[in-house]
Formats: sequence, C-alpha cells, structure tokens
Amino acid sequence: MLTHATPPAHIVVVGVGARAGVSADEVLGLVGAVLDEAGAGPGDVAALATVEARGREPGLMAAASRLGVPLLSYAAELLADVPVPHPSARVGAVAGTPSVAEAAALAASRGELVVPKRVSRGRVTCAVAALGPGRPFVPLVTSR
Repeated sequence: MLTHATPPAHIVVVGVGARAGVSADEVLGLVGAVLDEAGAGPGDVAALATVEARGREPGLMAAASRLGVPLLSYAAELLADVPVPHPSARVGAVAGTPSVAEAAALAASRGELVVPKRVSRGRVTCAVAALGPGRPFVPLVTSR
C-alpha cells in the first residue's frame, strides 16, 4: 500500500495595491481569489504587504486584522527597485513605484512570485509570492 505524506503548508505573502477608501471586503474578495489561484488558503498567509502610503489605509488594516496577519508597508523607493514582470508607468506616476502588489509581495517574502498582479474593479490589486524552501518569514518593515 502506498501512502503519501501531507505536503507542508507553504507560507505566502499577498501584496496589495489599493485606492483610498477601499473596503476590507473588497480587499478580502481579491485576496481569496488569488489565494485560490495559488492553491493556498487563508492559513497559508504570513502577511499582507503594501506601499507605505497605504500602510494605514483602514480597509487594508481591517483585511489584515481579519486574516490575523500583519500589514507590512514599504517605501515606494524600495519597491521601485524590485524587479517585477508587470510594471506600470501609470502606477509609477501615482504611487512613486511602477509596482505595488507584485513588488510588495516579493519584498516581504524574499521569494518567488506565484500569482502575478490581478485587479478587482480597478480599486484593488493583489499578487502572491511564496517563500523559498528553508526561508523563514521575517518581516523587514511593518506598519504600526
């Protein structure tokens, strides 16, 4: 008889870009969709990550709280230096970085992108990055 070991839960970081005033429900709706696409669940999320300018956005803070994870925020200048597959000149002009969701997920996880940016009604953008094997999750910057 063959038996299969249960694979270990993988830890992911969800990068989130959002417009001001976005609701936690809208954020969590897209977070759920990208987690499904990644083959992950809410229990696999180590953190939500975003640009510093959105680190105190009530909808993002509430979404992180409901997931039971920290909301990490990164300076736009740091995110601008993170190579991403889908940079946006429009986002760069508004946010000071050509990527928020992908760059924040990669900066926080120091791993690999598993779901590139996805957009919900133009108000929320999410991307998922997984930690590499043997990489513990250690947040570099957190919002307070």
